[in-house]
Amino acid sequence: MRLILKKVFRRHRSQPVQKVIAEINPKLKGWVNYFAIGHSSRCFSNLRLWVEKKIRRHITYAQKRGGYGWKRWSTAGLYARFGLFNNYRTTCNKPRQKALPSC
Repeated sequence: MRLILKKVFRRHRSQPVQKVIAEINPKLKGWVNYFAIGHSSRCFSNLRLWVEKKIRRHITYAQKRGGYGWKRWSTAGLYARFGLFNNYRTTCNKPRQKALPSC
């Protein structure tokens, strides 16, 4: 997944952050929906942090500043202001109960 997102970040280096997020969100949503069943929460947290870091870096390059902007933009602010995908949830399918035989 990182390779796909890395290509998007490189291709849209000079574009506004909203355009980058508009292209990334459907990919993230599809990937998370596909892998949501199972034990992928650790992978999701790593991916979420990596995407946040890349978005921060994209914004700092656009503003011609240094660093990652950890103090300038809060994590909640990234999701609220720019509309970054934030539904990294895993689901656990419970086994279905067998139907009782009718009398």
